[in-house]
Amino acid sequence: MQKAKRLLIAALFGSIIFVTKVFVPPPIDKLLIVVDAVLLALGALFIKNIGATHVGAVGGVLTGLWRPSFLPFSFIFTFLYGIIVDVFFFLFKVNATTDGVNRNRLMIAMAFSTLLIAFLSYYVTSLGLMVIPFNLMLDMLVLFMGPVSGAVAGYAASYLWNKYLKNISV
Repeated sequence: MQKAKRLLIAALFGSIIFVTKVFVPPPIDKLLIVVDAVLLALGALFIKNIGATHVGAVGGVLTGLWRPSFLPFSFIFTFLYGIIVDVFFFLFKVNATTDGVNRNRLMIAMAFSTLLIAFLSYYVTSLGLMVIPFNLMLDMLVLFMGPVSGAVAGYAASYLWNKYLKNISV
């Protein structure tokens, strides 16, 4: 039964990520990275070890299937974001317990992971593939908004976990 609950959480959170990427018009969908980050953080808290990776894989596959021309990018960046979140949770020792989660560690882990995925996705699309033009102002915005969005998402996820979700077992 525990595997079914984990799969359900990954499918639910991944589906919400899919909705924020597909049904919200650009550029507003880029601003909703905070929602994606909160869901990945909660996935990592609920599903120990590689929970964010599972959530990212589901969100990436669904987004890629909806937009087949962007399948590699949709899947790779969302899946990679989940992996990065899990790695930073491990590095910063973010552990979910029934007592709660350390808010500062979670905020720092999410700030670094969001900065890294924002940096990677922006530079791959601007410098590597030249899909969007190189712009110094946009560079600075990515470098500023990445960690800010991640820290906000970390705060939101820790608040939700500590206030409402810490006693729910999966």
